This record gives sequence, structure tokens and C-alpha cells, in this order.
Amino acid sequence: MADAWAGLRTHSEVRPVQVHSLTRVGATVSLVIVVLTVTALPAASESSAPAGASAESIEAGSPSGDSGVARDVSYPQCSGSLPRQASAASGVLGTNDGISFTRNPCLVRQLAWAKSLRLPPAFYANTGNPGPQRTTHWPIGQSSPRVCAASDPNSIGCSYDYGWNAAWHSYTVATDAAQQLHHVDRVNARHRAANVEWWLDVETMNSWQALDDQPSIAAQRLDVATIQGEVDALRAAHVESVGIYSTAFQWKQITGGPRVTRGWFAGLPQWLAGYESQAASASACGQGGFTGGPVRMTQYLGPDGFDSDVLCGATAG
Repeated sequence: MADAWAGLRTHSEVRPVQVHSLTRVGATVSLVIVVLTVTALPAASESSAPAGASAESIEAGSPSGDSGVARDVSYPQCSGSLPRQASAASGVLGTNDGISFTRNPCLVRQLAWAKSLRLPPAFYANTGNPGPQRTTHWPIGQSSPRVCAASDPNSIGCSYDYGWNAAWHSYTVATDAAQQLHHVDRVNARHRAANVEWWLDVETMNSWQALDDQPSIAAQRLDVATIQGEVDALRAAHVESVGIYSTAFQWKQITGGPRVTRGWFAGLPQWLAGYESQAASASACGQGGFTGGPVRMTQYLGPDGFDSDVLCGATAG
């Protein structure tokens, strides 16, 4: 099934039909995400349920009720119910509407649900690098953190700035949700958005310059710069953890693997996906990945139709 994904990428900033649903593929594909750690105020990670959050209105059928399982949701779940509280130890929430520089329209509601769970919530952000011709967000003329000159519009610096800006946008979306949910000031809301884990969703379903034709090292370097920009932006926001979500196949297609990344993402924690059952996911907690970092979660499709994620620390005891 990994080979089939090569045809799913979009060639512009057009919303893909399905995003962050890699559990549908099969145990032969491994998908990853990265993480990093810092401390801030009690934030979106507070465990008390918010006022007005109705368990009846937001919960759907439960799978096993295993407290070592997280559930990830995003914009595709806006029109329906959410997983039952008993089925999840924590929630991982998509900040975007399928592509960079968009908003998940029901993030506040999903954050309210995630805060009713035992463990702190987490966020994930869609990523991509469409290049200067296929987006209105290309940073021509930007001079910081890198220079993106009009005379060289598709430079490493431009790709880095694009990723940097996209990550700040996603962080702002999460900050807005925290402020709206908790009725706090902006500084407090920023702390709340930063005081949790974040994951960067790196998939061939979104636009990448390396996938325009045949992957080239030059294009892969541009895509790597975009991912670096996203990681660095979230670090600059003092985010507790930053992660990259991808499969080994997709990661290599987009970044070129170690020959291009040169260890820039080494040691970042991972979220592996593509497993067919909870048992298979749990057994994958001891596997490696492609960043060299620890495996934090492994994903499978739950029997209730929602993505489920084994928390490898809980599995390990």
C-alpha cells in the first residue's frame, strides 16, 4: 500500500480527500512523527473538563476502554461525535483543515473533549512545500529568520521561511482555541498551547517539491528546509514537544532520508502508524523508525472507526 500513496499527493494547496488517516494502510507501512520537550504553564494540558462540555453530545462508541490508548481527531470529525472518554487516555488534535495555513473549524470543541481525558492533549499540524508558483503564502521579500529574495524565489531560505510561517500559523490557531475555551489573556493562552506535545504531519498527500516529478536531491533539500523551519518555529514558541508524522516510505520520498537530512532530525521522538490492530501497534513500540529517536506512539484504526494510538510509555509500564 505504500506505493499507492505516491499518487495521492496534491500538486497545489488543495485540500486532500483524506488526511492523517494512515492507519488504513496495513502493518507493512510504518508512519512517524517527531517530538522534543520544554516546560510552561498548565495549559491546554489541564485535565479538568471545561464547563459546558457535554459528554453525551461529543462521545461516540468506545473500543476497548484501554487507558493506554490515545485518539487523534481533526476536521474530518467536525460533523460528528467524538470518541468516548472511556476509550482514550488522551487526544491528539489537528490544528488545520487539511493543509498548511488553514484552520480546523471545530478545534475548540475538540480541545474541550481532549481536556476531559486523563492525560494532556497534543496538537498536530499539516505540512507541505508547494513552491512559489502554487501558493499565496510564499514568503517573497521576507528577511527573517532566513532571506527569501525576489531574485531567488525558490531558495533554501524561502522554503525554510515557508515552514517557519506555517508552524507559527498552526501555533496561533491552537492559541486562539485555548483562549476561546478558557477565557484567558493572550499570554496565558500561548503558554497553554505550548505546554503540550506537537506533531508535524509529513505526508505525500500534501504538496512537496520533491514529488513534482521524480524526486531530486535539490528538491528534497528544499523540503527538508521547510520541515526544519517548522521544527525551529515551534521550538522558538517554547513548545513542549515537536513531532514529524510520516511513513518510512513517505519520509524518504520527501526528504531523501539520511543522505539529505544529514542527521538534522536525529533523536526526535516518533509516532508510527499503519498497524492493523492494537496488539500489532503495541508490539511496534519496540521498533526503530527513521529519525533514530524513541517511539512514543503507534497508530491503528479502532473498532469504532476512529484513529487509535498506543502510548508506548504506558505499554512499557
